[in-house]
This record gives sequence, structure tokens and C-alpha cells, in this order.
Amino acid sequence: MNLVMRACSKSITAMPRELRFDFSNIRFVFLDRDGVLNRRPPSGQYITRVENFEVLPGIAEAIAALNRSGRKVIVVTNQRGVALGLYSLDDLDRMHEKLREELAQYGAHVDAIYVCPHDAGQCTCRKPQTGLIEQAFVDFPAARSDNSLIAGDSQRDIEAGLRAGLTTVFVQADEARTPDDQKAAGLAHLSIASLPELVKHYLCPPRP
Repeated sequence: MNLVMRACSKSITAMPRELRFDFSNIRFVFLDRDGVLNRRPPSGQYITRVENFEVLPGIAEAIAALNRSGRKVIVVTNQRGVALGLYSLDDLDRMHEKLREELAQYGAHVDAIYVCPHDAGQCTCRKPQTGLIEQAFVDFPAARSDNSLIAGDSQRDIEAGLRAGLTTVFVQADEARTPDDQKAAGLAHLSIASLPELVKHYLCPPRP
């Protein structure tokens, strides 16, 4: 998806502490891909083939719960490997078709997938720019900053969310954390181990 959007210049600031864990207003859940939905590759490497695309445990059930709650689930993902010639948009489509097929087995679905295939500095849709989020706001008119959340495993994800005014959740992938990851955890409103944990404890908690 070749999105050329206006960059948002909002400063990066966190919400007041008392608002951190109140997600009752969240109707749109934006998700990064690698490290949140599927196992992310080692640092500096890319998932180039559908055979190497591995959906993480519990993801389908978590998204099914979000679907049942009436929330929209939107994927926003940087895919610089396309610009580097490591894989094609068709390869990317096959990965996302595999994701959809595995979700469907649990009655789950994502409502949209937005991709930035550009290299750094070529666009305003590559996170931490906000172009992917802004495009989703156009396509989903009910989505606003105050009813949307973004969950990601990198500083880019958290900065993009903060610039767009979203509630932000840092997902702690299982690899060793870098200084940028530690900074992202400090910027985010909430840090959590995984998307299933976020859904179970905060977005779709069991009824008493």
C-alpha cells in the first residue's frame, strides 16, 4: 500500500497516570505485526517467506475475543524488506492470507491491514510517522484518537501512537530488550507480556 500521508507534529507525551489502565472507551485496537501477532525475526533480519511466518500462541483466541466485544482490529505494519527487495508485495499478501486463515479457524478476523513498504525517510506512513493510522481514521470514520489503542513491540510503534494521540501499549517480545525497547516501555501507557494478556486482563476481562 503506497500511502503518502501528512506527518503529525504532536509532541510525544504520556497520559496522566490515573488514565493508564482505563480502556473501557477503546473501540479500535491497532496492532503492530512482527512481535505482536507473529514471531518476530532476529534483529536486522526479515520474514521473507510465508513458510517462516509463525502466528504466536493465543493470538487467534485473543483477536476472537476482541471481535466478540465489538471492537475493530486493525494491523499497521512497517515492511521495509519490500523496499530492500527481500520480498515482494505478493509475498506479503501470502503471509497475511496465512494470518487470516489461521484466525478464521477460531472465528476471528482483522478488519484491515495497512502496510508501509518504504525505506526510512521515503514517506510519512512509516512508523513512527502517523500516516498508516491517519489512513485508518479516514477509512473508519468512527475511529478517533480518544477511542483507539495501539499495541506494538518497538519504540516506533509507541511514538507513532503517541503522536496520533492514541493510548499506547508496549508488548514485551521474548528477545533481549534493547535500549530503544526500554525507552519505549517507559513512554507507553502500559507494558505487558503479550497481546493475549492485554486482551484477557484489560480489554476483555472475564465477567465476575
